Amino acid sequence: MAKRFKAAVIGGSGYGGGELIRRLLVHPDVELVRVASVDFIGEPLSTVHPNLEGQTDQVFQGLSPEEAAQGMDVVLLGLPHKVSATKMPALMATGARVVDLSGDFRLRDAAVYKRYYGAEHPCPEKLDGTFVYGLPELHREAIRTAKYVASPGCFATTIELALLPLAKKGLLRGPVEVVGITGSSGSGIAPSAGTHHPVRAVNLRTYKPLDHQHIPEIVQTLTEAGAQDLSLRFVPVSAPLSRGIFATCFAHVDAGTSAEALHALYTEFYAKEPLVRVPKKGLPEVVAVSGTNHAEVGLQCGDVTGGLRAVACFSVTDNLIKGGAGQAIQSMNLMLGLDEKTTFEDPGGYP
Repeated sequence: MAKRFKAAVIGGSGYGGGELIRRLLVHPDVELVRVASVDFIGEPLSTVHPNLEGQTDQVFQGLSPEEAAQGMDVVLLGLPHKVSATKMPALMATGARVVDLSGDFRLRDAAVYKRYYGAEHPCPEKLDGTFVYGLPELHREAIRTAKYVASPGCFATTIELALLPLAKKGLLRGPVEVVGITGSSGSGIAPSAGTHHPVRAVNLRTYKPLDHQHIPEIVQTLTEAGAQDLSLRFVPVSAPLSRGIFATCFAHVDAGTSAEALHALYTEFYAKEPLVRVPKKGLPEVVAVSGTNHAEVGLQCGDVTGGLRAVACFSVTDNLIKGGAGQAIQSMNLMLGLDEKTTFEDPGGYP
């Protein structure tokens, strides 16, 4: 039986592209028609993604974005930051829906984009409302009717989910400190000094402390959700993991907000979310979500000092799935009027 929708992946040779392909190959309603790449042209997808051996006879195709999008209902764009934006005008002219996994259309301010991505934005006129920010837990209804979605970053997703209940309740204000620990796959498929196994496997080290490009994205999103006077001090840490992010967020709320009320807030906020859960026993841990599109969140309330209660909010995701390709597929499902959980039924393995 023919599937209802057709999709193309552009930039399919990276880790995120492989996850997009994997999900689309098993999707009951969306057919993966073509995979475009500037690398491995003419070679089987399994050349780069060995888990796809025997799953498809498709090959990487050397197509322009507009060629790849021809006749497609949706295009999933896995190009690097600063490259995606240069291809977008031609891609949008094809009429296809687009989910962009890069950071090029997440921010509203071109000056902030230049500050954190180190380049002038090639089409700043598209930063003001053209793209819906693809965090379903915040913008589900807007995503349903969107033509273009900017899928959030991995750290941004994880940290936003940790703090979103506080922001929506009007409890998040002032400075927030975050330490985010991430796996090596977040650095991409190309080997580097930071991902070299002999160093990464026995080490913890920070990079871009207080200057990571997801900082303005997180502040923008949480402010739009209701945070007030928010400032974010974020320190990312490279960990000896292939996949996974563990974010610890330190905030303060009014002393009159009880620990019981805060725990109830998180439980109720995520009670109906299909892919975010608050563990009933214990706090979030990476292994519980690795390989899945689920996130786990939790919190621990501290003492009251100076009229404020300290709160530590925890969140975990798989950086390649809920923090990347999986969330993009979730948004695609919403855009096409499908059940957003489609292809995410597998709870993953343990340990």
